[in-house]
Amino acid sequence: MSAPPLPRVLVAHPHVRCDAHILSGSPHIIGSRVPVRRLWSWHRGGTTVETLFRRYPNLGRNKVLDALAFAYDNPELIQADLEREQRLFEERGGPTKFARPL
Repeated sequence: MSAPPLPRVLVAHPHVRCDAHILSGSPHIIGSRVPVRRLWSWHRGGTTVETLFRRYPNLGRNKVLDALAFAYDNPELIQADLEREQRLFEERGGPTKFARPL
C-alpha cells in the first residue's frame, strides 16, 4: 500500500527536499534520510536545539536549523506527514524491533 500524498511545499528551503523515491516523499534533510518530522516532533516536545545539534552532529547546525525553519514555514505539510507516519505505524501493528511512535 502506498502512502497518501502530502500537501505541497509552500516555502522551499535549501537543505530540505521532498523526493517520492526517498522516505515516500516525506521532507528530509538533503544528504541524509533524517525526516524533518522527526526533528520537529522532538523540538516541539521540548528537546532543545542544542540537543538536536549533539544528536545529529553529521548534519551540522545549518541543516538542523533549516529543517526547523522549514517546519515552521510549512506546518500543514509537517502535520500531514506526522499523521501519515502515525497511521502507517498503527497499520503495521505497532512497534517492531527498530520502530517507535512519534
